[in-house]
Amino acid sequence: MNKNMSMPSSLTRGFWLLMLGGLLLSAAPHAAFAQDPIHKLGRGLGNVFTCWIEIPKNFHQGMQEENPLSGAAWGIVKGVGLGFTRLAVGAYETISFPLPYPKDFASPYAGMELPDYPWD
Repeated sequence: MNKNMSMPSSLTRGFWLLMLGGLLLSAAPHAAFAQDPIHKLGRGLGNVFTCWIEIPKNFHQGMQEENPLSGAAWGIVKGVGLGFTRLAVGAYETISFPLPYPKDFASPYAGMELPDYPWD
C-alpha cells in the first residue's frame, strides 16, 4: 500500500481544522455580534467570487448614458475600480468573519457606493 495514500495530507488536515474552527466560532452567542458571522462570511465569499460582475454591470449602465461611447469607457474604468474594492472588502470580511463589528454597525459597504452584493 502506498504510504501517501493512507495518511491524509497536511493540507487536508488544515482544511478540516479550519472548517472545525469556523464551525466552533460561528456557534458563539449571536447577541455579541452586530451581524452574525455566517452572514458576514457568506457576503465576503460572495463578493470575492463575484467581484468581476462589476465590470459588465457598469459597462451596461454606461451604455445607457447620453453618450454611450464615453459612458461605456467610463463604465469599464468604474467597474474595474469597484470590482477591486469589492474584492478587498470581501476578502476582509471572509478573513475576519468571526470578529464582531462595532455595535450599531450595519455594513462595511454602507459608506461606499457599493450595495452588499454586486447583483443588487
